[in-house]
Amino acid sequence: MRRALLWSPLLLVLAGCGATAHVAASTRPPSDAPSCRAGLVRAGSANVAVAAIVRSSARAYRQPGRKPFARFGRLNVNRFPTFFRVLGTVRGSDCAPRWFRVQLPIKPNGATGYVRAKAVETGRVRSRVVVDLSSKRLTLFRAGRRVFSTTVAVGSRATPTPTGRYYVNQRLIPQDPRGPFGPAAIGVSAYSTVLTGWAQGGPIAIHGTNEPWSIGHAVSNGCIRVLNRVLRRLFEVTPAGTPVVIHE
Repeated sequence: MRRALLWSPLLLVLAGCGATAHVAASTRPPSDAPSCRAGLVRAGSANVAVAAIVRSSARAYRQPGRKPFARFGRLNVNRFPTFFRVLGTVRGSDCAPRWFRVQLPIKPNGATGYVRAKAVETGRVRSRVVVDLSSKRLTLFRAGRRVFSTTVAVGSRATPTPTGRYYVNQRLIPQDPRGPFGPAAIGVSAYSTVLTGWAQGGPIAIHGTNEPWSIGHAVSNGCIRVLNRVLRRLFEVTPAGTPVVIHE
């Protein structure tokens, strides 16, 4: 399955850039084994998040067992595996997981729902990205410890980068590393709140750039740009499911 994900072609247009790309390896996390407690329990901790990957298909419900309001296939529109961020686990009387409360990669930003436990596989993620729009800084944490911080370009006043708590939902490699994405793009489960007419609804990403002069300025259409050498380093350690916090 992993080999099949490496070279799937796609056409992706992110808010703030457009380029042809193919799917990168999903860097799937190891199997998760949370402690046993019946009912709804929080997933993960301050230093460890839990991600879920769709096995073949999944439906999202506002409450367990109600009518579904969203459906997801094994692969998303860019043919990258569909990932959710797990916020909680609903366990039965035998402590086996029945449902997961998850954050979804759809509008509105930060949307949540419940998916059946049997529809996904889960794993732990120890990386976390925090973006401070005011200082134009991105900081990477690993298991709660600061790894590095770097200056970024953010959305302009007219096309701001949306604030909120999101997660990495796709990882993409452009065919042209000298293009507006730079060598790679880290897709985030957020959408521009103003560029609603853009392809795929204006998804947000952290990516490299062919305009290094823009770093440190509020000039993008919503995406977060970093220097290409920094993006390469960041791409290696931010698997799908990595929490991304964007704040003023």
